[in-house]
Amino acid sequence: MIVVVTPNPAVDVTYRVDEQRVGTTQRVRDVDRRPGGKGLNVARVLHAEGVRTHSVLPLGGAAGAWVADAVAALGLDATTVPVPGETRTTVTVVDDLAHPTMFGEPGPSVPPGSWSHVDDAVRSALGTAAPGGPVALVLSGSLPAGAEPTVVVPWVTDAVAAGVLVVADLSGPSLLAAADAGTTVCKPNREELAEATGLPDERDGALDLLRRGAGLVVVSRGADGIAAHALDDVVEVPAVPGVTGNPTGAGDAATAGLVLALSRGADTALALRTAAAFGAAAVLRPVAGEIDHDAAHRFLSALDPTRSPA
Repeated sequence: MIVVVTPNPAVDVTYRVDEQRVGTTQRVRDVDRRPGGKGLNVARVLHAEGVRTHSVLPLGGAAGAWVADAVAALGLDATTVPVPGETRTTVTVVDDLAHPTMFGEPGPSVPPGSWSHVDDAVRSALGTAAPGGPVALVLSGSLPAGAEPTVVVPWVTDAVAAGVLVVADLSGPSLLAAADAGTTVCKPNREELAEATGLPDERDGALDLLRRGAGLVVVSRGADGIAAHALDDVVEVPAVPGVTGNPTGAGDAATAGLVLALSRGADTALALRTAAAFGAAAVLRPVAGEIDHDAAHRFLSALDPTRSPA
């Protein structure tokens, strides 16, 4: 069982057009609506790989009700927590030139009283997922307005104390809070790492999180691959060459591959290869939350990691 917390879920809408042109009326060729948010994308990829997951989802309004129904229809196990306001919508416009543009609403403001129910749901999922309890906890996505960055701290500390692998795919102050709490893995992209730490150099930013208490810092580099930073070395895996399509959700698929491999006892090099393969395989799919499974396994066998001392 892998518990996945999506603090700010969404209705993900993908529009496909022939070519994006600013300032013109364009015909939408195809529309896809899915339950989304980074954590739900992670859960969907894991579910498709046959992994049992349990999602915690704060949802509000008609959009939130739609997400809850859609999650159930997909067969995903979830605890939904009612919150005031309307669950957000994200719109991604994809053209045949593979130039996606994403518009993300901020989502509802969740007051402390409602957020305490989210906290209860996370603790319940960590405490009752059985037999044997959860093997991993994934915290993925932005926190909604009204939530303090430190809300993640007790989830991380409780899970780590119970021997549960914790992967924090967060940003900003909540990423720092997870590192301070001793998360097993911090998994930002390069831009998120620089923004959170205020350090433009990737190694400097990773060392900041490691010295705060993170066990490992895995940095997504987009077309430049992925890297895992420890205090004494760096393991790097290049991106799969020649892969084109829709990169929306590739980082979430990489997180799914990473947690899947680590939860099964893989070493850092294999976990990074799996993350890179899953991320590339997601680009081949038209919407976030899916991967091309055959391609993922093909990519995995073709990727070679390199290790260098710090």
